[in-house]
Amino acid sequence: MSSHVDLNSPGQIVRALAEQVRRLEAGQRPTDVVSTGSQALDDRLADRGLRRGSLVEFLAVPGGGATTLALRAAQQACGNGAALVVMNPEGYFYPPAAAAWGIDLSRTLLVRPDSRLDEIWALDQALRCSGVAAVICWEDQFDSRTFRRLQLAAETSGALGLLVRSANEQKQPSWAQVRLHVEPLPTSPPTLLATSNRRVQVHILRGYRSGGSRQVELEFDEQTGALKETNRLPASA
Repeated sequence: MSSHVDLNSPGQIVRALAEQVRRLEAGQRPTDVVSTGSQALDDRLADRGLRRGSLVEFLAVPGGGATTLALRAAQQACGNGAALVVMNPEGYFYPPAAAAWGIDLSRTLLVRPDSRLDEIWALDQALRCSGVAAVICWEDQFDSRTFRRLQLAAETSGALGLLVRSANEQKQPSWAQVRLHVEPLPTSPPTLLATSNRRVQVHILRGYRSGGSRQVELEFDEQTGALKETNRLPASA
């Protein structure tokens, strides 16, 4: 305890102890910001990555690349051995591909709720669990009250909520700290020497770094899930 604390003052003693507890807890916590899996995208975000305890939206057309980006972010968030929860009522999650991209399936929990009400309840519970590093779900119908509930749940535990949603939801109210619009780009035809990897353009709708570029072109390695920048745009505007 600091020598500046007046031992005759209960208030100062309590404040000093509380500060020590906060320091100890901070030392045990994983870093507050995790990578998206792409340095180019990280450089364009306000926090230089995704902040734990927040919601992130990936808005795209079906098959537009949003799921790959969400899985890549989940792999980064769970790198310390924590669990990943996948809400998978429609079967969007493909375990073999996820494993190839570095997702530890032994620490992945698949949830297939029977109803939307069950799904919202399961999302809330998963985001509140301190042993969960990230939660992925595919869901479009979130009202403002539900969105706020999920945001508070993520803040409680420090989990990262990764929401893959339709591009049609872009104009709807959102409590996500980061919103990314993912747009597929044409790819070159495969050759005898190389396969054709998918390319996307990511527009940062919310959570971008002030004064920086708000978009980046990325290419997926279909076998490993690795991301690389293709347009070589500078991070600054």
